[in-house]
Amino acid sequence: MIHPTAIVSEEAHLGHGVQIGPYAVVEAGAVVGDDCVVGSHVVVGRWVRMGASNVVSSGAVLGGDPQDLRFDPETPSFLRIGDRNRIREHCTLHRATVSGGETVVGDDCFLMAGAHVGHDAKVGSRTILANQVMLGGFVEIGEQVFIGGGGGVHQFVKIGRLAIAQGNSTMTKNVLPYTMVAKLSQTVGLNVVGLRRAGLDAAQRNEIRRAFKLLFVSGRNLQQALLDAHAMSWGPHAAAFWEFAQTAGKRGICPWIGRSATRAEALDSGGAD
Repeated sequence: MIHPTAIVSEEAHLGHGVQIGPYAVVEAGAVVGDDCVVGSHVVVGRWVRMGASNVVSSGAVLGGDPQDLRFDPETPSFLRIGDRNRIREHCTLHRATVSGGETVVGDDCFLMAGAHVGHDAKVGSRTILANQVMLGGFVEIGEQVFIGGGGGVHQFVKIGRLAIAQGNSTMTKNVLPYTMVAKLSQTVGLNVVGLRRAGLDAAQRNEIRRAFKLLFVSGRNLQQALLDAHAMSWGPHAAAFWEFAQTAGKRGICPWIGRSATRAEALDSGGAD
């Protein structure tokens, strides 16, 4: 199952049923789980720990050194990839910067051609990064996030579960769970389609919409909205929305661009759902 032109170290750890394509390189110490497919010209670095049933397409580089001028290449740090991920052509996923640290990709993710996952980043399961998405170092992505093609995420930014970003958007602030962002760090609404597809029922979606309105439409600032929300009862999904807002830190959250009465009325009438 290993092409004769591939260079696979005897000290690499390959699971059952692994396929290695032409001119691929698997370095000593790398771990490739059962039933993985490693395409032509792929490089799997020594610090990669890959689970089962991943498909890595031509030209991808896994476990490369961080793009950090202060990094010592002898640092023992890792890239950890879960199961059943699809990593398409020419993606680059870098290992962490600190000793024992990990860059992490969860399970069932789809990284389209040319996507980049920077050092120390964490990508949640069932996330989709479209073509040429760029994640800076220490970025944290929740589960079931979608980032459109060419999207850029600044280092240390966090993106909450089930958020969606427009193609070519730039995120320099944290993105709240369940929201849609566009352009330069602008919240434009709720990811209603994503919420439905994730199985949230109407009551759960309405509660998230109520939280969104309290934060963005009520005229309160963040701290005032958090105080009011703390006095209310919320289900687990809306509670996660508030927890994320509470812990946004100095980077803050992407502001809403639709404070007009028209958008507020649309929310009141169910236009966001």
